[in-house]
Amino acid sequence: MIRILIADDHAIVRRGMKQILLEQYPSADVAEAGDAETLVAKVVEGGWDIVITDMNMPGRSGLDALHQIKQIDPALPVLIMSMYPEDQYALRVIKAGASGYLGKETIHDNLVNAIETVRKGKRFITPSIAEKLADAIDTAKKSEPHELLSDREFDVFKLLANGKSVTDIATQLSLSATTVSTYRSRILEKMQMKSNAELARYAVENKLI
Repeated sequence: MIRILIADDHAIVRRGMKQILLEQYPSADVAEAGDAETLVAKVVEGGWDIVITDMNMPGRSGLDALHQIKQIDPALPVLIMSMYPEDQYALRVIKAGASGYLGKETIHDNLVNAIETVRKGKRFITPSIAEKLADAIDTAKKSEPHELLSDREFDVFKLLANGKSVTDIATQLSLSATTVSTYRSRILEKMQMKSNAELARYAVENKLI
């Protein structure tokens, strides 16, 4: 029996995925989590074969949860799903240890294939992700500004671009306001920008939010 843990803050998404999984794996044990905190707590309980989590959830992001999951159980396959195009996020989550990236617009077509792939100990890599990985190996290729950010800086960057205040971000990520302000300064410096408005414009133009 395969045990699968699904994390998404929308109940309708979880139900839809659970239906697909039970049609393919009738005897599967499919559990749900509505946020990153619950997800991590369930991973600590152990016994899972695969975790499938949304990248954007209230509180800590799926990317943040991925790092913690890999500390708890390095061998546990984690598939990250998102509504955003894979060319913007897939490379980052693969580098962070995910076993694959699923765009929500095509998840019904790729979900079972992705699960079967990671069950064999492989990563679910689409042709476009493979091309991005190849480009990343080419050190002469110029990185985009947001690709210079660490994963934590990237989380803060997205929240700033969405109009969140330093205080709001500190609460959401369980950090101090001073720490978030430090991250903001680093982000502006690395991306050579001067304001949150510039960050927001960049994020929209590059389809990062």
